[in-house]
Amino acid sequence: MDMASIGGVWHEVVGTQPHPSWWLVCATGAAALVAVSVRSVWHVLRNIVTIAHEGGHAFAALVTGRQLRGIRLHSDTSGVTVSRGKPYGFGMIVTAFAGYVTPPLLGLCAAGLLALGHITALLWASIVLLAAILLMIRNAYGVLSVVTTGAVVFVVSWYGSAAVQAAFAYAFTWFLLFAGARPVMELQSKRSRGRAPDSDADQLARLTGMPGLLWVFGFALVAVVALLAGGYWLLHVAVPLLPGR
Repeated sequence: MDMASIGGVWHEVVGTQPHPSWWLVCATGAAALVAVSVRSVWHVLRNIVTIAHEGGHAFAALVTGRQLRGIRLHSDTSGVTVSRGKPYGFGMIVTAFAGYVTPPLLGLCAAGLLALGHITALLWASIVLLAAILLMIRNAYGVLSVVTTGAVVFVVSWYGSAAVQAAFAYAFTWFLLFAGARPVMELQSKRSRGRAPDSDADQLARLTGMPGLLWVFGFALVAVVALLAGGYWLLHVAVPLLPGR
């Protein structure tokens, strides 16, 4: 690849792209909602949420000064992030809290990029984040899961037409926004049956003395706010009937 080609790619990444038609924004939102709602589809795509969840734990551990040992992803869509440091205190609390809130917050950031017209930048930012997470993976299934996800995003960003890239970016963003709430509901369902004694919420309860249910509510609040704000941004740039258009 010569310098002119590299410059062209860079210009495409940092530049803006036209907003898609309102029907594509709405259609991708509907498709994402179906993907989160249908159990068989959700079971496959939940791996994406797990990658984001464990990536959130890992990032929080690093920024709070903990020593990150690695991430493991499992075929049942569960995962674990191992870090070393004090088993109490601010760093441990932030690390434990970060998992469930990371997917919806990533969706909110993605919605912000799309609202500004940065479709290509969103796709390449996703590849960079997946590459960073790949460096932390410590098991074969985790490598397969992250590489497969990254490969799909790369193929779309490199070979897809503008319309295909837009459809994928909006579907991906809607999915992160909708998918933020379902794991929280699944968490509380397991907790109510005594099947998640070491969940993030229960770890936070032991660390802070605040009830685990209160932490679940906090996870849910972040997910709902991100969905409402992100959904508004996505629709605001595409649907002319929304206020302010």
